[in-house]
Amino acid sequence: MNVLDTKFAQGFVRMCEDGWNQGWHERNGGNLSYRMKPEDVEEVRDALSTDKAWNPIGTSVPELAGEYFMVTGSGKYFRNVSLDPADTTCIIEVDEKGEQYRIRWGLVNGGQPTSELPSHLMNHEVKKNVSQGRHRVIYHAHPANVIALTFVLPLDSAVFTRELWEMVTECPVVFPAGIGVAGWMVPGGRKIAVVTSGLMKEYDVAIWAHHGMFCSGEDFDLTFGLMHTVEKAAEILVKVLSMRPDKRQTVTTDEFRSLAADFHVTLPEKFLYEK
Repeated sequence: MNVLDTKFAQGFVRMCEDGWNQGWHERNGGNLSYRMKPEDVEEVRDALSTDKAWNPIGTSVPELAGEYFMVTGSGKYFRNVSLDPADTTCIIEVDEKGEQYRIRWGLVNGGQPTSELPSHLMNHEVKKNVSQGRHRVIYHAHPANVIALTFVLPLDSAVFTRELWEMVTECPVVFPAGIGVAGWMVPGGRKIAVVTSGLMKEYDVAIWAHHGMFCSGEDFDLTFGLMHTVEKAAEILVKVLSMRPDKRQTVTTDEFRSLAADFHVTLPEKFLYEK
C-alpha cells in the first residue's frame, strides 16, 4: 500500500497541519515522531526501500531495537508537510542494537530526520516502558505562551504545574501527573535528550525553558490535545498576569482534592502546597 494512503500517515500529516495552524511552528521549528505498530509496518512493507545507509542515532536506545518510526525531517517546514509529505517526512528503522537508523521511506529530495532525533527516541524508549507500550507519539512544538512563562515563572515543575492547573478546571484531569521543566540547554544533542527523557519517566509534558514543549501520548489526538490544553492554560495565565500581579481568587488546594475524587484521578501532593 502507498504510505500516504494509510490511516497512521494521514493522522501524522493532519497533526502537523493542525500544529502549523495553531502558530506553533515558525519556519522549521518543531518536530513530530510516531512509533509505528507492527501492523502499520506490514501495511507499507512493499513501499519501504532497503538501499539507504545506516547512520548513528547519537545515543543508544536498545529497547527500540528493530522498531520503525515516522518522523519529520530536519530543516523541513510543518506548513509544507500536508503539501508534500514524501519530501518533508520519513519512515526510519532502528537497528538491532538501538544505535543506528536508516531511512526506509520519504525525504525523497534528500535530508535527514529531525535534529532532535536523540530526544525523540530516548523519550519513546522511556514512554514505551512506563506506559506498557501504549504511548506512541512524541511531539515537540514552540507554543508562544508556554515559552513566555519560562521568562517569568521559576523554572520549577511544581510551580509550573500548579499555576497552569489553576487556569482551567480540566487541566488536572488532562495532565494529572503534572509538568516537568528543564532549564535552558543547547537543543539537538544527547545531553538535553537525557534530561528530557528523565522528566518523561514521571510526566507526559516537558517544557524546555525559552524554547518549547514536548508532549507524549498514546495517539495523535490525545497528544495534540495535551499540547493544546497546556498552551491554552498558559495563554490564560499570561492574560491574568498582564492584568494584575496576583489573583483575586483561584482554585484552592481542597477544591483540587475534590476534583480529583470526582474525576478519579490521582494528583501528586507535591503540587497541592499551600500558597
